[in-house]
Amino acid sequence: MRALIIDDSAVMRKVVERALQQSGIDLTEVVQAANGEEALEALKADAASPEKLRLIVSDINMPVMDGLQFLEARRDQNLAPGVPVVMITTEGSEPVVLRAIAAGAKGYICKPFTPEQVKARVVPLLEAV
Repeated sequence: MRALIIDDSAVMRKVVERALQQSGIDLTEVVQAANGEEALEALKADAASPEKLRLIVSDINMPVMDGLQFLEARRDQNLAPGVPVVMITTEGSEPVVLRAIAAGAKGYICKPFTPEQVKARVVPLLEAV
């Protein structure tokens, strides 16, 4: 399965990738982006890929374009429709969560997280697709 991981920290992108693998998700490829702008470019490039993305995991607080702006731009540009997006962040305030869900996020995981939490939030979304 191909996944897109968006976080301004390369270390955090690896942590998320490892947590996905430890939760039993068979990743065939991980596309990485350091901010929402890079992620939009990756989604545009993905449109031509024979194996489509099946999951997007994004941080919220990032420079250039944050995760909420990414969600809104993705929705407005109709990129990767139907691909579940899970937000991972330290930002747990209700207005932020509501804005993320309104923009199309299907799940939310607060840092720090465990592989068990990732599995509980992500696997049901993949099974529902």
